[in-house]
Amino acid sequence: MMKPTLKKFNITLKKPLPIDDFIEKILYEPEIGYYSSKNPFGKNGDFITSPTISNLFSEIIGIWLVSAWEKMDKPKIFNFVELGPGDGSLTKVIISTLKKFPELNKVIKIYLYEKSTFLKTLQKQNINNKNIKWIKNFDSIKKGPVIFFGNEFFDAIPIKQFSNINNELFEKCYLMKNNIDVIEKFIRGKKKDVAQIMTFKTLKKLKFIEFPKKGFLELDPIIKKISKLSGGILLIDYGYLYTNNSNTIQAVMDNKKISTETMLKNLGKADITSLVNFNLLKEYLLKNNLKVKKIVTQRFFLERMGIIERAQILEKKRTYDEQKYMRETLTRLLEEKQMGGLFKVIFGYKNKNNDFFGFE
Repeated sequence: MMKPTLKKFNITLKKPLPIDDFIEKILYEPEIGYYSSKNPFGKNGDFITSPTISNLFSEIIGIWLVSAWEKMDKPKIFNFVELGPGDGSLTKVIISTLKKFPELNKVIKIYLYEKSTFLKTLQKQNINNKNIKWIKNFDSIKKGPVIFFGNEFFDAIPIKQFSNINNELFEKCYLMKNNIDVIEKFIRGKKKDVAQIMTFKTLKKLKFIEFPKKGFLELDPIIKKISKLSGGILLIDYGYLYTNNSNTIQAVMDNKKISTETMLKNLGKADITSLVNFNLLKEYLLKNNLKVKKIVTQRFFLERMGIIERAQILEKKRTYDEQKYMRETLTRLLEEKQMGGLFKVIFGYKNKNNDFFGFE
């Protein structure tokens, strides 16, 4: 049996470790974690995101940003924060797009929120713009509305898993056996976690519960900033609306899904994500006094924002091969059985205007 690389991560597993803590170590441990040691994006990485598939996606987000600024009565100070900017592709295109809107371009401040030092270096090489600021928290944003945006941000935050056994919640953990095998173990859930879970209507009567405790902790300072300054958070992610008591944690390596067993043998070498429970996310935003637009698919959102019309305009100036490639990438973004339907879009906000584009 191939010996797993767990020792590299210095995880003490004499006691069961909740899987969200386990996965966080694997993904973010400095220098050896997945997001801390390699470029996971593109054909040579492990997965491809919408901004790396087509510049059209990023351009549409830029257009939506312009429309949001206008809906907020064109404030003289306007902040934009990209959460988990990947390789910087989206912000790079947004910078270019905003040059066509000088009134907004003059007042907008762009921030990138990134935990990984490795990816931060990659982003700086890709963007190469002195006006962009990288931040570890949101304390420096003190005035003006703020829009937070995350594409495949929330699904990369490790989740907890619980099994409901005789109306009592037991948390899924990992335990190291003989310094070789990683095994699953369920232990009685902590009272604070169970109490919090029980407050959500979305999670009631489920036999198997996925709970994004770390994700909600990431959202808390964002929600606080929106509540104070006004603005909103736009999230686009792989997820679902209706629960079916299933385990949605998945691992990808070399652009292919791999089994849990393979993942445990290649710790730090595979991307580990889970599907986003969008109704639970909506419930959390509402609990924290934000308004939430109707949850829509990525296809619905992009089409409402005019991506097809924009593609048709650009096609006229492209060669046959470029036109073919554009249609292929557009299909991937919009096809119901691909990103178009599997990805959902949610917008939580605080503003007197409710008429934001892309949701109706």
